[in-house]
Amino acid sequence: MPYDRCALRDRDQVTPSMVSLSLLNLHGLEPGRYLPNAPFERGMYDFVVVGVGPAGARFARRAAEAGYDVLALEKGEVGSPLACSGHVSTDIWEYVPEDAHDRLLQNRVYGANFHVGGPDSDPYRFYKSEEVSNVIDRVELDRTLADAARTAGADVREGYTVTSVDEHADSVTVTASVSGETREFEAKMVAGCDGPISRTRREVGLPEPAEKLHGVLAFTDEPDFGDDVSVHLTVPRFFAWRIPRGDAGVEYGLAAPPGKEVNEMFELLTDAYGVETDRFCSGAIPIGPAETVTTRRVFLVGDAAAQTKPFTGGGILYGMTAADIAVRKIDPEHPRTLADYERAWRSELSREIRLGHLVRRAYSLPEPVQRLGLGTLAGEIGVHMDKPSSFFSREHIGKLLSRS
Repeated sequence: MPYDRCALRDRDQVTPSMVSLSLLNLHGLEPGRYLPNAPFERGMYDFVVVGVGPAGARFARRAAEAGYDVLALEKGEVGSPLACSGHVSTDIWEYVPEDAHDRLLQNRVYGANFHVGGPDSDPYRFYKSEEVSNVIDRVELDRTLADAARTAGADVREGYTVTSVDEHADSVTVTASVSGETREFEAKMVAGCDGPISRTRREVGLPEPAEKLHGVLAFTDEPDFGDDVSVHLTVPRFFAWRIPRGDAGVEYGLAAPPGKEVNEMFELLTDAYGVETDRFCSGAIPIGPAETVTTRRVFLVGDAAAQTKPFTGGGILYGMTAADIAVRKIDPEHPRTLADYERAWRSELSREIRLGHLVRRAYSLPEPVQRLGLGTLAGEIGVHMDKPSSFFSREHIGKLLSRS
């Protein structure tokens, strides 16, 4: 029988991970970060989480809070290397501890300037009277979420590179390499939260995302507290951007389908702005949804599951939303509950993803049509950056009609 997970925590259930964490704390040591060969290999975990980005850290935290015995493995150092932009909706604060706000926040954004050309082209401004989004310290976000998972009782370890995931009838074996040695862990289920190039997905034969874009970004150091981001519809089937990050400088980036000369397009972007950037980052951006994200005892969450916004490529909020759904729906004792997760996350996100694909099509319209559309729609808006459905809402359509 499935049990009340929250009630277990209310009854102060003590899990094996919590005992191990307590022993480390007695010696003033932080689990996972300083003890890559910590002797935790023992009985069955409820969940092994592969990857401790936002989706993995969120799942580990919520599962530990629900009373499950959770091990989370990150192949390097949490938050490094930088994986994606730090431009997020204000909904992010629902997922991080309250005391992290001032440490993470870099800038407040009230709108966006859309261009069909370079920075000298006429902008079409979309804005709100209140902040629409925030720019945050992306590396520190990952570390904050991982620390929250540790505090909840999850065993979070860094420096563990997963090399294989083998499903059995009643368990899953996860093999990882750490400091030149091999470790094996047994779990009732495995959460693959290991990003767009997911080893977990490949190991268990789950389908690849429908599309992967090639994204690049880099930074300049001059402070910029401007309250608008800039979007350039100058990249095939996607866009380029400029994001002011307060004292942290400015982020420049773009994404395009594979095979395009992404680096050359990025150089054209920064040359047009007359800047030289450093801290260059590059990676894949999965566009979904995937056909399926579950097997008998393995499930994917976040970028590994292509739970991303097709019109921006961002996936932090969608991934953490899916992580919460996974904790609510999945019982590691009952593999059939993975079907409940599959249905539930699609029910929650599929409409936004479908409408996001519709919005993205506008990036490929002829330039005269783009100008006409942007000119018609520009102005004060009531659109949520994670929810394209808000653009098609009755309230927003009414605002657009009232202008005419």
